[in-house]
Amino acid sequence: MTSIPILIPDGWNDYKLIDTGDGMKLERFGEYIISRPDPRAIWKPRKPPAVWDTAHAQYIRSTKTEGHWQIKIPPPPLWLIRYRDMTFLLKPTAFKHIGIFPEQAVNWVWLENIIMKQPLNVLNLFAYTGAATVAAAHAGARVTHLDSVKSAITWAHENARLNHITEKLIRWIEDDAMKFVLRETKRGSTYDGIILDPPRFGRGTKGEVWKLLDDLPRLLEACVSILSPRARFLLVNAYTADISAIALGQLVSSALANRGGLVTYGELALKESESDRLLPSGIFARWESHR
Repeated sequence: MTSIPILIPDGWNDYKLIDTGDGMKLERFGEYIISRPDPRAIWKPRKPPAVWDTAHAQYIRSTKTEGHWQIKIPPPPLWLIRYRDMTFLLKPTAFKHIGIFPEQAVNWVWLENIIMKQPLNVLNLFAYTGAATVAAAHAGARVTHLDSVKSAITWAHENARLNHITEKLIRWIEDDAMKFVLRETKRGSTYDGIILDPPRFGRGTKGEVWKLLDDLPRLLEACVSILSPRARFLLVNAYTADISAIALGQLVSSALANRGGLVTYGELALKESESDRLLPSGIFARWESHR
């Protein structure tokens, strides 16, 4: 039987998953503790209610897609978190997120190990607040950072400044991912590595509708067409239960069948700090060349 790897980040000092259960997770970011929904935590919490009550802020759902933060103690004016030698700015957002996904640290390390101070030309699609952009640029790559949300790009700018990354290493693009990639194809532009972190559903800069299951295969095919002859990698993340790691891995394998190299896929998870219990936190598929 083939086993699917589960990747769990290490090296976190500023982050801790304290407890999970009843559709919630309790986390520490720096010295600030939050509780927020996670539909995958369908089991019971291990910690008593008194521990959960230590949260400085809790995100409360009002509908399936909406909610608000109930803040007992405000976060620090400059709420920062550090991973190894990188620093990221955190903020509570209207959609329960705070600007970083701790499980993605495994991909930041993977990117650094592939780039290894080489001046690779990297495209980061659905780049959000730019953690992967920072990791790639920090490792020596030149990054085209694309997102359709202006406020996310502004936030990513702040993260780049916090990490003393020179502006010449990052090109900032506010655009729809599919339209941009198709234009790059016409222009003959190519990239040595591509990162895709698509949502289940989203909208582009002009209201273009994105649906993961419908649009990811087409976007991935377009991305393969702009990989350079010396391309080193392609990384796809997904967070929805609508698609499995196996399906994502086979999609990437099919799209890159003519490029050779190695495709790996699996799950990302976070481990509770005082138990071996894992919180599923997404899936990934990676392609890397044999170069």
